[in-house]
Amino acid sequence: MRLKGKTAVITGGGQGLGEAISLRLALDGANVVVADINLENSQATAKKIETTAKIKTLGVKVDVTEEKSVQAMIKACMDTFNRLDVLVSNAGILIAEDITEFPVDKWRKVIDVNLTGYFIAAKEAAKIMKNQNSGAIIQINSKSGKKGSFKSSAYAASKFGGIGLTQSIALDLAPYNIRVNSVCPGNLLDSPLWVNSLYEQYAKKWGITKEEVRKKYIDQVPLKRGCTYEDVCNVVSFLASAEASYMTGQAINVTGGQEMR
Repeated sequence: MRLKGKTAVITGGGQGLGEAISLRLALDGANVVVADINLENSQATAKKIETTAKIKTLGVKVDVTEEKSVQAMIKACMDTFNRLDVLVSNAGILIAEDITEFPVDKWRKVIDVNLTGYFIAAKEAAKIMKNQNSGAIIQINSKSGKKGSFKSSAYAASKFGGIGLTQSIALDLAPYNIRVNSVCPGNLLDSPLWVNSLYEQYAKKWGITKEEVRKKYIDQVPLKRGCTYEDVCNVVSFLASAEASYMTGQAINVTGGQEMR
């Protein structure tokens, strides 16, 4: 119960990694606002978490690329819980294209969700946290924020930018006892993003089977397995807690040794 009495907002919290983070923070004692562009997912996830963790949970709709939508999310949090201690900026998308074939509108969409969306969410959360003189902002980044990613130029650019944004706003907010950090997971090979999209995308582009795509990615990891939700949740929970009170502006790898800087 390291987060007992805290309130956390998780964007992209309605499914996949966001759902896992929402549940973990609730199990650690935090009241949780599950925010997702799909209201049905966010509300269903909130109900499931409330039943499992026996703690008050709220499901709301948010489009992180729209300032008014993010402001409404923060207002709903404050109206219900009267404080905001942790923001996990998890909402994100990945579109894979060769640089010569990448449509500009799709490039802009990736940057808008992954980078501008993080900026807007952090901006609005920081307004509340500054008044409280405390808080933790955690961005879910990627190993692609440390090293370029094949046929994923927009995604890597958004994630590199995210680390720069983390470092910059960590400096802005340090005087207010607000810590800002990024978590850089390796490949979540069993996540909906991979199972429902990326295996097929990469198999088609490289002319190999989905099973060969999975083996290709596992073979790149010194610990010889994909990243799991639990691996990421362990680090997020730590960064959200007082145990990480001397950490800010960091981009922490959770990559099984695939990325070491």
